[in-house]
Amino acid sequence: MHPAQPAESAEHEPVEPAPATDAAVPAARPAPPREAEPADAAAEEGPAPLGVPVRATGHGPVDAVLARLADVDRLGVGGHPEVYEDVHEGLRQTLAALDQPTGPPVPRAPHPSRS
Repeated sequence: MHPAQPAESAEHEPVEPAPATDAAVPAARPAPPREAEPADAAAEEGPAPLGVPVRATGHGPVDAVLARLADVDRLGVGGHPEVYEDVHEGLRQTLAALDQPTGPPVPRAPHPSRS
């Protein structure tokens, strides 16, 4: 049997890393100066339009309700819920109106009597 080899032999000695030189590491460039903006710059400018188009559906009542969404672009965030609630309610009413019968009532067929 061979005697156990030591943990570190001449072949596997730890290697020290070479010290870094200025030529090996490029100098970092400083970031370009940024213009100082106040934290509330966006608040001073007012709301910015999102630019989300609303396409016509071809159904007049729905298109009229959806046109209200354009108000969101002119309002601050605090005014958005009111617009969205108005649009939701208008669409709900338009859908509910589709369930209402139009014209004269349809006569019902007579039920056979059970005797």
